[in-house]
Amino acid sequence: MRFLAILTVRNEGAFLLEWLAHHRAVGFTDFLVFSNNCQDGTDLILDRLDELGQLTHIRNDGPYGKGGVQFTAMKHADKHPLVHAADWILALDIDEFVNIKTGQGKLDDLLAALPDAKAITLTWRLFGNGDILRYEDRPMTEVFRKCAPEIIHWPWRASMFKTLYRNDGTYQKIGVHRPRSAKNEEKRDHFRWFDCMGRELGDAFKKKRVFSNYGQPNYDLAQLNHYPLGSMESYVLKADRGRAVHSDDLLGTDYWIERNFNTDEDHSIDRYAEARDQHLSQFRADTKLTNLHREAVQWRHERFRQLMQEEPFRALFARLLMTPPSRLINPASAQTLTGFANLAQQNAARSAASDYEGKNT
Repeated sequence: MRFLAILTVRNEGAFLLEWLAHHRAVGFTDFLVFSNNCQDGTDLILDRLDELGQLTHIRNDGPYGKGGVQFTAMKHADKHPLVHAADWILALDIDEFVNIKTGQGKLDDLLAALPDAKAITLTWRLFGNGDILRYEDRPMTEVFRKCAPEIIHWPWRASMFKTLYRNDGTYQKIGVHRPRSAKNEEKRDHFRWFDCMGRELGDAFKKKRVFSNYGQPNYDLAQLNHYPLGSMESYVLKADRGRAVHSDDLLGTDYWIERNFNTDEDHSIDRYAEARDQHLSQFRADTKLTNLHREAVQWRHERFRQLMQEEPFRALFARLLMTPPSRLINPASAQTLTGFANLAQQNAARSAASDYEGKNT
């Protein structure tokens, strides 16, 4: 069985070895990684990993289509031989770590627990900043332990998912969160989607849904540990790097507040530590790779010092220092917000229908 992980990165070389070692421990057999416009040597690390047979690296330096950097990478991936050879596919980001809780924690164990599934939604569990200021070269999964609770009522972005799906041709295109473009509706209707509670999911998930129902448990069999913030220092560099999707939207405290939940602790990913470290030891045995990693770490420290001399980034760092951890919203308030969101959708649908009728009369 071939499991393919697809990744897009920019200026994240300091995190690559941990991410790759972890996902080899999970059971991924193939990695297709796209880099773009790197200043920290991420592309050079990937070149070396490619030479060592650990992954396949493609430079995605543009020009980019209307959807931006990440969507352009997915279009390239659609045509790649690794995609055609894969039995199962999952598109991930560098701050996302698959965490399987059933069996031995392998992808095969998850499939065994959901034998009828052709798509499995891996719902985010958001790990907050934990009041950590400075970046250190340590495994992210060991530094950041504080997270959102298992049941969260708001925001809906806290319950977004990535989709592990069977590559049988039902969906023709790879998406950032889910497979896309099912040309044959009958085939799509028989493509069975399940969540990590073992619940079979309905038509909305087969078509365009990108988040699990919130206000309910979602993590019994697996979760996707999501570390979108990191240290405050790393978040400033993330703002400098720009977003992979919606690249024109600058990161600020709004993004931070919607993700900085620190009410619970979760150490379940520690089950992979020994296997991860074995892969890391293999990587570090390569002198060239070790030196490139060290240079990427140093670049992060130097780039942060440079950014602290620029007012927009210094102001952002100061605001992070002043912003407390995010408060959870209670179920009643979340229901009120959901009602307003549904009302907005209904009004938008009525407006679209009205415009359509006006153009056709």
